[in-house]
Amino acid sequence: MTVAVVLFTADLRLHDHPPLHAALASADEVVPLFVLDEAVEAAGFGAPNRRAFLADCLRDLDTGLRERGGRLVLREGDVAAEAGRIVTETGADTVHMAADVSAFAQRREERLREVLTSVGCRLRVHDAVVTAVAPGAVVPSGAGRDHFSVFTPYFRRWSEEGVRAPFRAPRAVRVPEGPASAALPSRADIPGLSPGLAEGGEAEGRKLFSAWRRQGLASYEERHDDLAGDATSRLSPHLHFGTLSPTELVGRSRAAGGPGAEAFVRQLCWRDFHRQVLAARPAASHADYRPRQDGWRSGRAASDDTAAWKEGRTGYPVVDAAIRQLLHEGWMHNRGRLLTASFLAKTLYVDWRTGARHFLELLVDGDIANNQLNWQWVAGTGTDSRPNRVLNPVTQAKRYDPDGAYVRRWVPELAEISGPAVHEPWKLPEAERSRCGYPEPVVGLAEGLSRFKEARGLG
Repeated sequence: MTVAVVLFTADLRLHDHPPLHAALASADEVVPLFVLDEAVEAAGFGAPNRRAFLADCLRDLDTGLRERGGRLVLREGDVAAEAGRIVTETGADTVHMAADVSAFAQRREERLREVLTSVGCRLRVHDAVVTAVAPGAVVPSGAGRDHFSVFTPYFRRWSEEGVRAPFRAPRAVRVPEGPASAALPSRADIPGLSPGLAEGGEAEGRKLFSAWRRQGLASYEERHDDLAGDATSRLSPHLHFGTLSPTELVGRSRAAGGPGAEAFVRQLCWRDFHRQVLAARPAASHADYRPRQDGWRSGRAASDDTAAWKEGRTGYPVVDAAIRQLLHEGWMHNRGRLLTASFLAKTLYVDWRTGARHFLELLVDGDIANNQLNWQWVAGTGTDSRPNRVLNPVTQAKRYDPDGAYVRRWVPELAEISGPAVHEPWKLPEAERSRCGYPEPVVGLAEGLSRFKEARGLG
């Protein structure tokens, strides 16, 4: 009786799962293993919102396996050590897992390979599980260029590469009787959650995508920046935890066709783009991808401005609305992410790492590649070909929330102000401003822009 282990990480699904497919094809019995990694907590990545969503995902994965005659084996501790114990307990000859690109994931793989080699077991790492196209599968022409630093040429090459056909979910999974499992976690036991946090799990993710593919995909190109319309897919948490396959999403979206599908596939490509950048430059998770000479603001005033930003009380309604959405849902509209990041990093001129850390403390889809490199893109230290662009929050609000519905939804102090006037409450009569109780702007936009230009030497 041959045994293989499938080590689940950021791929918590049964549909289109290459490691599971390979394990079932090569062994009589398979151990579906997930390890609650103590190193995740030690590194500060165990944010409550993500832990709760993960708990949902693990319970759903276990349910799916039990429907197929199997079960999820859950362990706690060091991933490599626990995988080694499972191999010793079952006599497994191969551990299958998905490739990933962060420095954390690379260290985990290296340690896992060492431990498995010591117990006579092989590690097989599968590409195109967490991404649609593997990092490094497409590279620029020319010697010495190991990754694309600009999105558009990457997108062209990525589109030519195509994606593999997705695998069906298995009909049966036979698991050895021996390996013990820890109790599955529950979100009910996790304090400090955002009250509007979405539900996790593959079943929920597939239901969400199917509904959105029918109702939202066709209009995605023209509506994805509509703040009040909330017309994005909201699939990012499921992509982060791998309850949905990016390969399957690309294929099914392309099959639907049309401008909306093309625009959505382009967004999926951004995930792969950031991962190929991080794979080539792991330090970009914490260091400027394109180093700068000037320093960020520091001191009491910068700290006070940052505190106001984190609490959604900057005095700029669209910025505050987006931050309050994050606090309530553990998720933020993509246009809101751009606006809030630009405001902190450029208008307030606070280090992008400060904002990236705050996002990671709350975002249910908090992902090192996407979060850090999107922050760098906005801050002008990353891959943006126009690093000195500054998003004006008032102009952006009038464009993407023209009647102020998004602001009124999340900033109740301003709920009685009708129309676009809600975006500039400082222009209201003094009596009305006092009645609202909404703060004055922490900085004038002209002052913030002037400070940014001076710091960047733009004249």
